[in-house]
Amino acid sequence: MLASRMHGTLYLGVTRDLARRLHEHKLGVYKGFTERYGVHRLVWYEGHERIDEAISREKRLKRWRRDWKIRLVEDMNPLWSDLTPPLSDW
Repeated sequence: MLASRMHGTLYLGVTRDLARRLHEHKLGVYKGFTERYGVHRLVWYEGHERIDEAISREKRLKRWRRDWKIRLVEDMNPLWSDLTPPLSDW
């Protein structure tokens, strides 16, 4: 889950390559929601063995109320720090 800032605009997506996708978001490679609203901070994530499981989870989370998503983020990342690893780690 990406956020613009603490308690800001949220974006939820699924990818097979998190590092690559984060890099694309931060560079603004694709024009759209995340660029328009400045949503570039990785604040929450989880891994799945199978892509169909990840897609199913994403669809469920997208139906969640905003306050539930905020609680999910704060359980993992109470300060809403950017969890994106340094480029040197990619």
